[in-house]
Amino acid sequence: MDVMGDKATLLETGRFVQPADFVQPTGDLPRPTDGASQPVDDFPQQEGELALDRPTDPDETGAAAEEARQLLAAEAGDVEAMSVLGAMLLRRGDLDGAEPHLRAATAAGDRAAANNLGVLLHQRGYADDAAGWWRIAAVAGSAAAAHALGRHHRERGDEPAAEYWLRQSAEQGHALGAYALADLLEHRSDAGAEQWMRAAAERGHREAAYRLARALDRQAVRTGEEGTDIGVAPSESMLDEAAQWYRQAAARGHRRAALHLGAILEKRGELKEAGRWYLTSAKDGEARAACALGFLLRDAGDTESAAVWWLRAAQDGDGNAANALGALHAERGETQTAERWYRAAMDAGDVNGAYNLGLLCAEQGRTAPAEQWYRRAAYAGHREAANALAILLLQGGDATGAEPWFSKAAEAGSVDAAFNLGILHAGRGEERAALRWYERAAAAGHTEAALQVGIARLRDGDEHAAERHLRRAAGAGSGEAAYRLATVLDARRPPEPAHELGETVHEKTECEEWYERAASQGHRRAQVRVGMLAAARGDVVEAARWYRKAAEAGSRNGAFNLGLLLAREGSEPEAAVWWTRAADAGHGRSALRLALVYARRGELAEGQRWADRAVVLGPREVAERAARLRDALREELSA
Repeated sequence: MDVMGDKATLLETGRFVQPADFVQPTGDLPRPTDGASQPVDDFPQQEGELALDRPTDPDETGAAAEEARQLLAAEAGDVEAMSVLGAMLLRRGDLDGAEPHLRAATAAGDRAAANNLGVLLHQRGYADDAAGWWRIAAVAGSAAAAHALGRHHRERGDEPAAEYWLRQSAEQGHALGAYALADLLEHRSDAGAEQWMRAAAERGHREAAYRLARALDRQAVRTGEEGTDIGVAPSESMLDEAAQWYRQAAARGHRRAALHLGAILEKRGELKEAGRWYLTSAKDGEARAACALGFLLRDAGDTESAAVWWLRAAQDGDGNAANALGALHAERGETQTAERWYRAAMDAGDVNGAYNLGLLCAEQGRTAPAEQWYRRAAYAGHREAANALAILLLQGGDATGAEPWFSKAAEAGSVDAAFNLGILHAGRGEERAALRWYERAAAAGHTEAALQVGIARLRDGDEHAAERHLRRAAGAGSGEAAYRLATVLDARRPPEPAHELGETVHEKTECEEWYERAASQGHRRAQVRVGMLAAARGDVVEAARWYRKAAEAGSRNGAFNLGLLLAREGSEPEAAVWWTRAADAGHGRSALRLALVYARRGELAEGQRWADRAVVLGPREVAERAARLRDALREELSA
């Protein structure tokens, strides 16, 4: 039995690698704003907090005219104009020009100006002075100032004060305040974090929408993993909600949200829409999305376009894309280019690169470097590399060195390694230990392991357990398992019912269906058995067809039975051809049949030769009959 291991294909751990999600830091205060301490290019301004919204006319002439109008009003003593003008200048980066207007408006009691004055001072590096003005604005009811003050306290490690002010901001409906509060509570593993993250997301905060979606996504997957043994699938409703929030964040330009939305849609088979979101994310610079888009295009048969996106992702440092490029060039026989990309994947921190370099060297017969790369990947925790290394050592005769690597790979979850350990123990005659590993691999869906467990259970007399495992292996496509399952069922089969007039009524049984499945997969003994069943019901043509298939594949019994069928149909010369083939392969009954054929033809010497052959080949009853025939022929020849 051969050891198992994928030694010829690119190891793909997924469409894209899942690093720890980036979390928007809450310590950096936003860029200059219009009075809400809020990034003017990310979120809608909060009503009542801004003296001036973002200018709606992007034309520089229009903006200059508006600024001039506000300047005239401010010089005339209009407090609101002072605040708006200060915000406009602050947004433009003119801190010196903005400060006097903001101070004048603040002195007149404008809370938006007080908030923006705090932003200005923070920009100048006077964090404590900024906090003083934010406190004044927050006490006056500014949700934006409360948010900025809360973040100021969090930066200084005063979490109670930070929570107080962030809660004040969040409870007033401020999206950034709700998000910052959720981030603080999540940091403390507080159950209330989700409530505020959801509140921020509902108010249009894209990072909150993304983080809420990630939490729901992980929870859905975790539910599926924990419920696998009891038939619980990942929560579709939870995934639906996650997709909704991903979509909201992605629509606002969040490239990682677009990436994960694409992944959900791809798993659901909605490939066209998945591709659109991958493309959106990739164009925004997300390397993982470019890599995933490449896989999507490759699966659609567009390898050239796939290579373009993989190249873009690999150049941006995506190791999975570099591996994909390496595999593409390896398939084309461009081994040097493939090796270069595998090395690039390794340099990007993707351990699959070392594993794939090992595969490449192994395919070229370069055992020493293959072992070196496998070891490098195996020491980094790559389970399939550990399995491949063990196979390499085993093929070199080092079973002692192979076993620990098989064990390491199996403990890390490699199904092939568990199966290989079963082979290793079986080869030493350690049947109980072999069975334990076979059972472990079978439980993980390994077809050949399920077959071995079925065979072992049959040997132990546990027919019920044997049938269960044989069904699993046969259902997964094992011809040997289908044949053995058929023999188990065949042994239980009752006699065929008789027709009222005494004629046998044939109905195809389950065991016949399994024999036929195994036969169609090229199992020679199953082909012979299907032929025998066809012959038993009088279907000579079908019987001959299956006997011939088995005989041509090297089955001695198939050749013998085909010869019998042909002889009965009057084609003894052709029958002799098949009996000769079977006898030459060591089939005693065929040798005896040939002896009888030549004896009837009067070719006594040839008949005696085949009788001698039948005596040697057996089995016992054949040898006895052949010996009697040989003696008779010998007497006839000597007479």
